[in-house]
Amino acid sequence: MWLLRARVERLKKPVRSRTYGKSPSAVQSFARSTAFTIACAAVLFGAISIDGRPLAAADHPLRIVALGDSLTAGHGLASGQSFPAKLAQALWQKGIAVDVLNAGVSGDTVSDGAARLDWSVPEGTDAVILELGANDALRGIDPKLTRGGLETILRRLRERHVAVLLAGMRAPRNMGAVYVEAFDAIFPELASAYGAVFYPFFLEGVATDRALNQPDGLHPTAAGIDAIVARILPKVEELVARVRASRGS
Repeated sequence: MWLLRARVERLKKPVRSRTYGKSPSAVQSFARSTAFTIACAAVLFGAISIDGRPLAAADHPLRIVALGDSLTAGHGLASGQSFPAKLAQALWQKGIAVDVLNAGVSGDTVSDGAARLDWSVPEGTDAVILELGANDALRGIDPKLTRGGLETILRRLRERHVAVLLAGMRAPRNMGAVYVEAFDAIFPELASAYGAVFYPFFLEGVATDRALNQPDGLHPTAAGIDAIVARILPKVEELVARVRASRGS
């Protein structure tokens, strides 16, 4: 299993180097530049619908922020191949006007994501796809801390009336049954408690397929991202429907 392999590789190097990819500062710049590129595209396309007709006010792009680690940021991929970029493309192809901002930072734990929540999810955000927890599991962080951080994010987003899709993660099986049970239970329990749209495992159908992962065995290839987008798309559409319902449109 991918997480088992990742755990073994982590033990061979200092903990500081065992992240999902680039340094946080580098990926912050990457995430901001990617968000800018996607936002500009949304502005350019936002005035015209897929079939060339002017968009009505209710059709103006929804702002979705993908808040995560390097699985979201797109480690090893061109900016147009990242999960947020590919997701935006898939939604536009279905006639759903969106602006998906890339707020993925390599190496981020849940606590890191909670610390940067305010600047990563700006005012005017309609929905968040929350993909964090993989680095917590790889580092063996106490599940109580992971749960607490996720709950902080979910609570603050609820207070801001931002809809959330929570993407689940799974712990390495060699962490032991007690750790695995405690970690894996975090995501469905919090999704239920906070009424979030829930996708059980972000890497479903990709994590164990060598053809869909880069040589490091941790990060999806462009084809792997396509597979993730295809699987998660119905849940994202459910998220969009919630936002539209809250708008009354």
